[in-house]
Amino acid sequence: MADFLDDGAAVVTGGSSGIGRAISLAYADAGADVVVADLQRESRDPEEDVPTAELVEAETDQSAVFVECDVSDPSDTEAAVAAADDFGGVTAMVNNAGVFRGGDFLDVSEEDFQSLLDVNLKGTFFGAQAAAERMVAGDGGAIVNLSSVAGLRGSAGFATYCASKGAVRLLTYSLAAELGPQGVRVNAIHPGLVDTAMTTEDVPIIGSESGEQYLDGIPLGRFADTGDIADAAVYLASAAGDYVNGESITVDGGMTNTS
Repeated sequence: MADFLDDGAAVVTGGSSGIGRAISLAYADAGADVVVADLQRESRDPEEDVPTAELVEAETDQSAVFVECDVSDPSDTEAAVAAADDFGGVTAMVNNAGVFRGGDFLDVSEEDFQSLLDVNLKGTFFGAQAAAERMVAGDGGAIVNLSSVAGLRGSAGFATYCASKGAVRLLTYSLAAELGPQGVRVNAIHPGLVDTAMTTEDVPIIGSESGEQYLDGIPLGRFADTGDIADAAVYLASAAGDYVNGESITVDGGMTNTS
């Protein structure tokens, strides 16, 4: 994959840990400088003791910078995208930052609903907008939005999360139609269950009895690791995916379409 993103600058929200960390490192391996945009510099995984931006510079030939960013605040995402100007300007934007929460629909408060959509949907919307403004004015680029298999089908106990990720899917298609003629490709990735802090701590599915039930429905017989999602993200932002626009790539081991 080396040089697939040569001379590009990527902004990855939620880039300090989990899927975002893996995408940041994969993009750097593929030739991109990286802006790691997150609430905190350190990974949520205690085994990942070197911050992502530092690891990029230690293990690749690329440059990286950390920018503190709350994606629910459009001024923060604008600042993160602006930081890519030091690397020649943003050519790949990955709207990865998200929160994962479940709960009984009848117990969801307006505050719970709004706080989740502020990150998952509003953060994606204005992250894409900030990047697209620069891409349209420049030489184009690629926007990759992280949705979920929950954006493809409903799931009891996750009404708000499914609503947010379904909205990301349709937002992606709308932006692909609007921005494609201006040289900006927009696509979505729909991960299945990925072994990260979100699925082991925030909503502890992996390692639980319900997790085993999910595993039984995955033809490949394993949960995803973060590298599986990062590989798809590299493809969508690279020259290899140059004619892919307005598409959803489901990375779930076959779970959605076979169960």
